[in-house]
Order: sequence, then structure tokens, then C-alpha cells
Amino acid sequence: MLLPTETEWIEFKEAKNDYSFDKIGKYFSALSNEANLNGRPAGLLIFGVTDGSPREVVGSNYRLSSPGLDRLKEEIARYTNHQMTFAAVHELTVDGKRVVMFKIPPAARGIPTTWKSVVYGRIHESLGPLGLHEIEEIRRQGPQDDWSTKVCRGATLADLDPEAIAFAREKYKEKHKDLAEEVDDWDEISFLARAKICSEGRITNAAILLLGKNEAAHLLSPAIAHIVWVLRDGDEVEVDYAHFGLPLVLTVDKVFDKVRNLTVRHISGETLFPFEVTQYDPWVIREALHNCIAHQDYRQSARITVTERPGSLMFTNRGDFIPGTVQSIIERDMPPDRYRNPLLASAMVELNMIDTIGSGIKRMFKIQRDRNFPMPDYDFGEAGVVRVTIPGRVIDEKYTRMLIKRKDLTLMDVIALDKVQKGYLITPEERSALRKKKLIEGRSPNLYVSESVAAEIDTRADYIRKRSFDRAHFKSLVIAYLETYHEANRAEIEDLLLDKVSDALNEEQKHHFVRDLLQEMRKDGTIIPIGRTKAAKWFLVPDQLHDT
Repeated sequence: MLLPTETEWIEFKEAKNDYSFDKIGKYFSALSNEANLNGRPAGLLIFGVTDGSPREVVGSNYRLSSPGLDRLKEEIARYTNHQMTFAAVHELTVDGKRVVMFKIPPAARGIPTTWKSVVYGRIHESLGPLGLHEIEEIRRQGPQDDWSTKVCRGATLADLDPEAIAFAREKYKEKHKDLAEEVDDWDEISFLARAKICSEGRITNAAILLLGKNEAAHLLSPAIAHIVWVLRDGDEVEVDYAHFGLPLVLTVDKVFDKVRNLTVRHISGETLFPFEVTQYDPWVIREALHNCIAHQDYRQSARITVTERPGSLMFTNRGDFIPGTVQSIIERDMPPDRYRNPLLASAMVELNMIDTIGSGIKRMFKIQRDRNFPMPDYDFGEAGVVRVTIPGRVIDEKYTRMLIKRKDLTLMDVIALDKVQKGYLITPEERSALRKKKLIEGRSPNLYVSESVAAEIDTRADYIRKRSFDRAHFKSLVIAYLETYHEANRAEIEDLLLDKVSDALNEEQKHHFVRDLLQEMRKDGTIIPIGRTKAAKWFLVPDQLHDT
């Protein structure tokens, strides 16, 4: 085997048996970035070969058994920006020994590859954070021109919608309360300049996008300023749809009005009575749609889409998620260091449409948590596309009951717990934190929200208060059934009782409850079984029958 020289984008490791997953992730980031900086089509991480001189093939048993290499691709994608993972993984046999070759795609133009929100690189054989000047070198590869700030050819003030301008003035006054009395005295050019939508009287793409008349949309061509709302049923069949054009500052409310924000009954756990709540918080809907408008890559000539399904809303826009990961935004509570459409984003801040400090995403998560609903889902699986799904119904009641009772949970705890209820992978750090608080059970990767904690934090006090009454009530139901039908097997009794047992118990616990109830009635001489185990028939004891 002809072995290449080890360079910044090629790394050899013996990795005879196990190898640190986190170390692989760091090498993924480093080799991806180095491949970009060196103009290589891919970086290579090779297991089963010594990294010293002379280089020898020693073979590697890394992930020879479950979980296999295919699973590794999925695991790596969980901690890189834009869910990047290996382009290919090859298992080779060299001199009778197994060699594993990982092919790593180069960092995308303008976007350094991160591992757990850190940008890694290499200097010869050393692995560490990539230098700032190299990070900037990658970032400068992206488009530097701001599409939104370009002058829209042929556009004049007559192409702007008067109603949209009036609405924008009101939003500006909300943002700048100290200027509220002056705003109405400004002429249109002055207002548009103050709102950072136009410059020196020139009509920008951002101005047409937010405030333009619908018939002025052609001025943006080939860009498309269009939002589509689609309603799908449970079988993914399109039931209804609507198209919305300029001005986008007014379109947001029109799309909002289309969404069937149904009222659902919600059990708080703090009262015996349910309360009513809408499926979606209005602020969350508008924030998600505003983000689509602010961060859409209009050069791709694509529409923004809002897809409504039973129990969820999905917002789709074109363009990579520039911050890299949602976790970095929530943990650091910092705005991204650059925007795709700086002028447009700035104008939307001035019009009180998006948050200047970049905390809108974090606030969306906090609102969902406060409403005891599942967390938003960010999907970067398709290159150049961002999909955000807002759940509008309970997925796992145990998770919901836990949110209601455990107000001490941090937002990061809730986000990690939300991943568990959805069946997503979580990091070792998240898993450790949830286990310490006894919030999850099972063995990784098959984790689930803790049954015991969920039952405990449910209506425990209420359940205990009712338990004695419940058992007496259930016994009377069994007696009444046997008086009527004279006999019953275990399945018939379960059919009678299971749907009446408290939801504080899971299905297995409900079956145990019925089993214990029957044994308790047998011991106190109320009923008697004839036959073995579950096949036994249960009868009333004659004396009991006479007494009743």
C-alpha cells in the first residue's frame, strides 16, 4: 500500500481497538477546515496505520462490531454545524489487516466546520483551535456583497405601499418610544433613512421586500419575495394552500391568520381542572416567520414555506444556518457575528420585527418550555436549507408532567430531555446531567423519560388521596360484574378496569394494579380463582354472594 505523507489534511492513527469519539470529532473539524484552506477535495482520517516513522499498517478493530461505522456518521452529524458528517467511510484490507479510511468533506465556502461549536485546525501534527486569521480566511470566501442593500433598479417611492409605510411607522415608534412624537412629522424619505431601509433616497432591495407594492415584485427579479402556506393532513395530502407576496411587513399577519391555531385542553397537574391554551404562541409563529424573511438567501430564487400539519408548524427558508448550531446561540446568548442580509436584518430590528441581540431563538425555546410544550426542532439535514418545526401538541405525557412540576430544570436540561422524548441522540454530557437528576432511564441509545419520576411528579398527592376510594370502587365493580355474569377471566376483568385506573401509572403498572387487586380480594375472601394463572376463572365466594 502506498501511503501518502501526513499533512494538515491527512491524519494517521493506530486506533487498534477503541478511540475517543470526541477526539474523532475534533479531527473531523480540523481536517475539514484544513482541506478547505489547502484547496483539497477532502480530508482523510485513517485508522490502522502508525503515525510515526516508519509508517506501518498495524490494523484496527475500531467499531468492528455494534454500533457500527454507519452509526458513527449519524453520531458525528449531531455535533457539527449544519449536520456535516463523513462523505464516505471505507474498510480496506491491507496485508491481511483492517484499515478504516474516513473521507471528510472540506468546510463550506464562508463557513468554518465546528465540533461542539469550536473551530479546530492543525499545525503540522498538533490539534487545536483554528487560528483567528484562518477562520477569517474561510469566512471571506463567502459572498461579501449584501443583496438586501443593493439599489433596486427602476424602483421609486411610488413602488412602495402607503399602508405598509404607515404600519412600519407604528412599529418604529414601538421600538423607539423616545422618538414617537417626532416620527409622524418625518417625510417618507427621512423615515426610510431613519429606519435604515433606504440610503440617500435610493430604494433598496430591502425596501421593496418589506414595503413594496405587490405589483413591484418583478423589480427584484430573479429573486422571489413570496411566502407559501400549505396545509397537509395526517397522510401528507395537501388539503389547502395560499400564496402571499409583497409587502412582507404586512404579509406576516396574513400568514398568521391562515394558521389554524386550535385551542386545546391542557392538564396543568396543579389543579383537578384542565385549562385551555392555543397550540402555538403567536409570538413564536411571528418570530419563526420573521427569521425566515431576515435570513432567506433571495439569490436562490426560492419561496419561504410554512407547512401546517396536525400538531405542528414547519418553517422553511433557503440559506445555511450561519451561526452553525442552535446550541451555541442558546448557551452563549450571543448574536451571530455576521448576517446574510445585514441591511434587511438591521431594518427589521428598527421596525421591531426581530431582536437586535439575537436572543429570539432562545426566547422561542423558553416560551415553549413555559407552555409545557415540546421544544422547536431545527433541521439542517439538506444543504442550504433551514427547517424549523414548532410542535403544537404533547408528544410524551411524562415529559409534559415533568415540565409542569419541575420548575427547577434549566433550559438546557429541558432541551436535552426533549431530545430524549423525540428519540434523538444526546451528548454524553447531557446524558450524565439527566441521569444525575434521575430524569431518564434505559441504556444509551435507547433512553426514555423516567417512568418513576414522571409518576412521582404527576398528581401524586391526589392519587394517594384517592387510592383507598379507588380500590374500594374497583372491588365493587368486580363484584357487580361477577354478580351479573357469574364468572370472569383475567382479560375480562382488565377490560373492565384498565381504562379507569389513574393515568399516574403506565400500562405495565396498570396491569400490576389489577393483578394485585384480584389477589387482595382473594385474600380477604371476596372472590376465588379456579384454574391456573391468567387462564383462571374468577368467581364470587358464595357467602359474599349471599351477603350482597
